[in-house]
Amino acid sequence: MTYDFDKIINRRGTLSYKWDSVADGVLPMWVADMDFQTCPAIIEALHKRIDNGCFGYTLVPDEYYDAVVGWFEKRHGWHIDKEKMIYTSGVVPALSAIIKALAAKGDKVIIQTPVYNCFFSSIRNNGCEILPNPLLKKGDTYEMDFDDLERKAADPKAKLLILCNPHNPAGRVWTRDELTQLGEICRKNGVTVISDEIHCEFVFKGYRYTPFASISEECAATSVVCISPSKAFNIAGLQIANIVAPNEDMRTRIDKAINVNEVCDVNPFGVIATIEAYTKGAEWMDQLVEYIHGNYEYMKEYCARHFPAFPIARLEGTYLVWMDCSSLGLTSELLEQQIEDEVKLRLNAGSMYGRDGEGYLRWNLACPRAVLADGLDRFRRYIG
Repeated sequence: MTYDFDKIINRRGTLSYKWDSVADGVLPMWVADMDFQTCPAIIEALHKRIDNGCFGYTLVPDEYYDAVVGWFEKRHGWHIDKEKMIYTSGVVPALSAIIKALAAKGDKVIIQTPVYNCFFSSIRNNGCEILPNPLLKKGDTYEMDFDDLERKAADPKAKLLILCNPHNPAGRVWTRDELTQLGEICRKNGVTVISDEIHCEFVFKGYRYTPFASISEECAATSVVCISPSKAFNIAGLQIANIVAPNEDMRTRIDKAINVNEVCDVNPFGVIATIEAYTKGAEWMDQLVEYIHGNYEYMKEYCARHFPAFPIARLEGTYLVWMDCSSLGLTSELLEQQIEDEVKLRLNAGSMYGRDGEGYLRWNLACPRAVLADGLDRFRRYIG
């Protein structure tokens, strides 16, 4: 079956955070949700559930666990023991609970900046200290700074590292060798790795997603992995995610923190959507990734032709493009505001992702190509 990702969906008036929190006429290409309808199998299953008309508390059946395990084993070669999974309402609540479980107030948590903004708040909200391990800019991409990581991990107060795999906003899909080296440094220094792998389905030809816990038994025993179908299938509003914690002691502590944080109940629609996504969504997902890669190629060519002074990072994975606008000499926040005011285009200021993001903008290209073209044309008008 061929799916139509060029179809434009009117999301205004649906209480969409992405669309209804900006003024009429503003084109939102910021927050990371897609403008595509989800997989038809999910929509069909949810319609059947809605027809029942009762929406009380839900059980999470064995079928749910089987769907998650089957998807990751078949698609990514990673076997997950379902007894080592904990479901929760989202990856961000999961991160917060994991930090609460595995770190004490005043401990340090390493993050590789520029990185997803909620890492910062999850660390601070649990009374911990952020310990940046900035990525190194290398041409049109980024690399890990392992020398700096060695120094940061050796800090006696460094207890956790939050890994973004694939990386938002740098667009990197970390290689097995890179992840192995990171794991060895962290293990040697007693630092537990929390791997946010929510963007794992968006990996383009020539690259391969490696689940951190799949590298070795040692990596599995000293890490916690967070996964969710929410980004891949555009179902973030259904609030569902999973924590994979092979280490029994860590899993017990995390389970307690999940309950302390009151994020142990999940949405019944999220359970159904996960089952459908992971049992019937593979073909849809393959076509979606191909379409988004086409959007990236379109954007790359457009930028090279019309504004080469604003280079974009090579996109290996995710649907988020990282643009260097430092040649303008403006702060990211001022740039974001000017673009919205002058050409009605909403992007994300790079400074949201740490000091290393200053001078950058983040674009969300998970939209029909005509919408992307409109956004690029607006930006071209802004730079004149």
